[in-house]
Amino acid sequence: MSTALSIAEPLPLSLAERAYDEIRRKIIRLELAPGDVVREADLQVVLEMSRTPIREALQRLARDHFVTVIPRRGMFVSSIDVDELSMLYETRAVMEPYAARLATKRGTAADWAEMADVLAKLQQPGKAPAELLQLDRRCHEIIWRASGNRFLTANLDVLYAQSDRLWHMYLADVHDMAHAVDEHAEIHDALRSGDAEQVAELVEAHVNSFDAQVRAAVTARLTSPLG
Repeated sequence: MSTALSIAEPLPLSLAERAYDEIRRKIIRLELAPGDVVREADLQVVLEMSRTPIREALQRLARDHFVTVIPRRGMFVSSIDVDELSMLYETRAVMEPYAARLATKRGTAADWAEMADVLAKLQQPGKAPAELLQLDRRCHEIIWRASGNRFLTANLDVLYAQSDRLWHMYLADVHDMAHAVDEHAEIHDALRSGDAEQVAELVEAHVNSFDAQVRAAVTARLTSPLG
């Protein structure tokens, strides 16, 4: 009997991948804020890892624009340029609906049952905004996985992470996330019905809704006397 892993079974993460995930999570949650110095030695202690996986993770984070290397000065957490907001969301508004179209054709009943479980958690009262964000991401991840295109998934993962960081930066200015729950429920119904065009339209509207809220929050913060 073959001992090979099945296609559906995820491979264990390497140390470098684990380091990447952990450091990126700290950046997204602003534990490492824009402009903070990133020190390999500190990360080795915090993550309890050797220098090699930390260095590999930081190189990848630099490629993904989460950290910036300045010669003779060091490595810093990248800032978020407000002028790049439109580029971030216009890219997601193209790629996310395309992934959703593929998912409509390639997704399984098990995928949509899993998404239903996540939606049930989203609809529970008393969820903190940070929890809602995590569940929102999980809904997106299920759709990406169902698309069956790992290159698309890898790019959307990075784009969503940058969007997630914006939400953490301006979360206090965005209180109502009930609309996002309703939008995901509509997307889920369309996925189950197999209507690819409706799914794509709903996903595009969902991304644009997030864009509008974050943009409004950024504008309010910049125009505030205390901004």
